[in-house]
Amino acid sequence: MWKEKLLEDLKSAMKDKDVVKKNTVQMVRAAVLQVEKDKQIELNDDQILEVIAKEFKKRNDSLADYEKSGREDLISQIKEEMAVLEGYLPKKLSEEELTEKVKEIVSEIGATSMKDMGIIMKTAKERLGVTADGRMINEVVKKLLA
Repeated sequence: MWKEKLLEDLKSAMKDKDVVKKNTVQMVRAAVLQVEKDKQIELNDDQILEVIAKEFKKRNDSLADYEKSGREDLISQIKEEMAVLEGYLPKKLSEEELTEKVKEIVSEIGATSMKDMGIIMKTAKERLGVTADGRMINEVVKKLLA
């Protein structure tokens, strides 16, 4: 489904002469193809969403560097690309929602100390997917186990 959606969006961006959207969608499609080629598998929709989330995170991380160097041209381009990518991603969980989900995982696993952090993180990433990034999950787990 996501591959077809990306192809449709690419075609419509080309018709509309929306250069930023066209380039962003092409970049996502290329990243998906690269992962498929490297791992010699065909990605399912969840894995494609992970690729999109990874591309979004790359841009978000580089944004701070561009802001420090005062590159307004690149800052606006990155923000436009992030807006396009955000259109594909599911809504992020709020901190309260994330805390509730992590509490469920902690009680399910029976975790009591920071020694259990690894298994909690692994389980949370598998269940929550791209609705929460690892850094947020990590912070919530530390609060709960502290």
